[in-house]
Amino acid sequence: MATPGWMPPTDTERRLCEATARGDGDGQVAAIAGEDLYLAAPQQGQDPLPVYDDPAVGGTCIPVLTRGMLPPWQPQQFFDRVSLEELAQDWPNDKWRLAVNPGTPCAAYLAATPAHRAGWLRIRAQVGVRPGGLLVTHFGGPLHGPVARGLACGAPLAVHHSVPWNELGTAFLDPAADAATLREQWSVTDPVGWQQRLEELLAGRFAPADAEAALRARADRRGADGGDGDGHGEREAADAAPAAAGLTAAPGLPELVTRYEERFRADGLLPAGGQVVSVVALDLAHAVALVRWGLGARLCAPPQAEQAVQRAAARAGEVYGSWEEFAAGYALGRVLAFDNGWFGAAYAETVHLHRVLTQDASSPWRGLPFA
Repeated sequence: MATPGWMPPTDTERRLCEATARGDGDGQVAAIAGEDLYLAAPQQGQDPLPVYDDPAVGGTCIPVLTRGMLPPWQPQQFFDRVSLEELAQDWPNDKWRLAVNPGTPCAAYLAATPAHRAGWLRIRAQVGVRPGGLLVTHFGGPLHGPVARGLACGAPLAVHHSVPWNELGTAFLDPAADAATLREQWSVTDPVGWQQRLEELLAGRFAPADAEAALRARADRRGADGGDGDGHGEREAADAAPAAAGLTAAPGLPELVTRYEERFRADGLLPAGGQVVSVVALDLAHAVALVRWGLGARLCAPPQAEQAVQRAAARAGEVYGSWEEFAAGYALGRVLAFDNGWFGAAYAETVHLHRVLTQDASSPWRGLPFA
């Protein structure tokens, strides 16, 4: 039965509620078959599995939560990420049930006999693994205001992983994965190191330095020549000269930037005659992701995280004049860092992220004011 006034936080919970309301067992399984599920990690001295007796079904259950139903961040509360496939393969007792979001308006209780688990695997094979590149909104998260704008700066990485763009919560992926990302990609293992990396990202220390210097020098020269020198806007059209004309930097970089800007115009990442203002957006997006990974790894707490993402939004407003400019800056920074002129998979993925966030009507880059 639907709960009046309650809104499913994401599409996963909506699909689960709809399947439960129509008594569709296969639909319940399909709603979660390709999704990440979360199993409460045991505290010291507790049983490995959070098994409990649920009066709703009169039997023993193993509870899992869908992404949108994770509780608010708590310093000592952790969840392990599992798939329905893993649960089906390692289920410990044929008489137990799988309780999905128990005690909530989108609860579902799935029988887990061998036949039922074979059905889980069959539906999982049909549904497939949740793909990357999806725009997800958490309707219980920030949707307006400075925190939402800061989180929107990190939306490209959220879309890349198909997690909600507007969360500051229990996990980005899961605590173990978040800690591993910080350790392996950013050499961060403690709160002091996390804070240091955050400051460096907010200062633009990791974006391609030669490209940033060249873009800023170009903007300064245009301003000196009477062009739009305020650092914002599309800049005047490049009628006969390449858009990167006048760039000075490392050998080959001006030509590479020119090639990318020309391709961006052809692919709709820049308007006709448009130019990239700065590649600092790459660092600002990673700064927001660093905040979310830090929350997941328990290297920072929500008040600190909210302040940090608001700083990212403020910094973006100092450099760019619109989401369109921010988007182009992120795209150029990303392809310079990961594509290096190949126009290969990294370029195609960057174009996809750009189109999702600039064209989807539900995107924060469409619905949120930039400043």
